[in-house]
Amino acid sequence: MRFEFATATRIYFGEGLSADIGKIGAPFGHHAVFVGNPERNRGIIEALEASDIACAAFTPEGEPTIAIVDQCVSLIRETRAELVIACGGGSALDLAKAAAILAVHKGETLDYVEVIGRGRALTEPSLPVIAVPTTAGTGSEVTANAVVTSPEARLKISLRSPYMQPRAAIVDPSLTLTLPKQATVFSGMDALTQVIEPYVSRKANPITDALCNEGIIRAGKSLLIAAEQPDNLDARSNMALVALLSGMALANAKLGAVHGFAGVIGGMTGAPHGAICAALLSPVMQANIEALRAHAPGHHAIDRYQEIAAMLIGVADSRPEDGAAWIADLARRLEVPGLSELGVLAADIPTIAERAALASSMQGNPVPFDAHKLAAILESAL
Repeated sequence: MRFEFATATRIYFGEGLSADIGKIGAPFGHHAVFVGNPERNRGIIEALEASDIACAAFTPEGEPTIAIVDQCVSLIRETRAELVIACGGGSALDLAKAAAILAVHKGETLDYVEVIGRGRALTEPSLPVIAVPTTAGTGSEVTANAVVTSPEARLKISLRSPYMQPRAAIVDPSLTLTLPKQATVFSGMDALTQVIEPYVSRKANPITDALCNEGIIRAGKSLLIAAEQPDNLDARSNMALVALLSGMALANAKLGAVHGFAGVIGGMTGAPHGAICAALLSPVMQANIEALRAHAPGHHAIDRYQEIAAMLIGVADSRPEDGAAWIADLARRLEVPGLSELGVLAADIPTIAERAALASSMQGNPVPFDAHKLAAILESAL
C-alpha cells in the first residue's frame, strides 16, 4: 500500500471563525488583494482592516476566464500584494489561487494552462492564499488546482501545482446561510458527487475513504434539509463539512466520469458546474454499476456502491442500484434540470463524448468507457 496525501497548510472550521481572518492573515503580510465581493463581505473586510491588512479588491463577474485571471495577476503585481484573500464560491477561490501563483511567475496565463496553453510548469511557491468559501460545494479551499474557462475555445482547462494549496482555509458555515436555494442545491450536489466519485475511484486510499464515508453520510442527512430549510445551521454546517471533505478527497484520489463530462459541458454551454454534476450523478452511477456487473462482477467498486447506498438510505442490505435510485429521487425533489435544460443539444453529444473520453477525471472512474457508452449516458441525462 503506497499513497500520498496533501491539503491546505491549516484548516479552520466553525461558525463565526471568519471573524478571525485578520489574526490568521497578519503573519503573511499587510498588503492584500481581496478576490470576491467586498460589499457582500463587509465583516471580513473590517476584520482584515482591524489587523492593519490593507486590501485592494478584485470583484470578478462569473467564472474565471483567462483574461480575468490576467487582470487579477496585474492587480497583484501593481499593488505588490503579500497575500491574496479569496472569499466566495469555487470560482472566486480558483481565480485567487491561479492569480496568486501566476503573479510570481513570468509570462501570462496561457503560458501555463493545459490543453490550449503552453503547459509550462509552475515551479515557484505561490503568494500565500487564504480561502474563505461562502458556498458548500467545490472544496476549492483545499485543492491544488484552479479551473479556468476559455470562451473562445469553449473549454475549461486547469492550472495545477502542489504550490497552489491555500496556506489557510477558513470554513465558516454561517457564511452559507444567505445562499439562495438553487445555489444550495447545485453546490450541494457537487459536494455529494465529490465524495462519491473518489470513494469508487481507482486512486482511492484509506485516508480518502474515511473522508468520503463521513461526507456521504452527512450529505445524505443534510442536503435536502439545507435546501428546504435555509436557516438550519446544523444542515448548513454538515454541507460545509461535506464540501471540505470532498475537496481533500478529490485532490488525493481523483474523480470520475461525472466530472469528466462536467468540464467539457461547462466549457461548451456555460452551465453551472454543480447543475451539470447534479444531472449526471445518478446516470453515471447506474452506468458504472451495470458495467461492473456485466464485465467485472468481482470488482471492489461494486461493494463500494453497495456501501454508498447503505450510507445514503440507512439500510444495511441496500443494493448498489438503490443508491443510484436514491440520488435520482433526490434530484427530482430538488428540481434539478436535465442536460437539455442546461443547454446541451442532442447534436452536441458526439463531441461532448469524444472530449470527455480524454478528460483527466476519467482516469479515476472505476471502469473505462468508450465514446459510444459516454454518448449513451449523456442521452439518458437529457
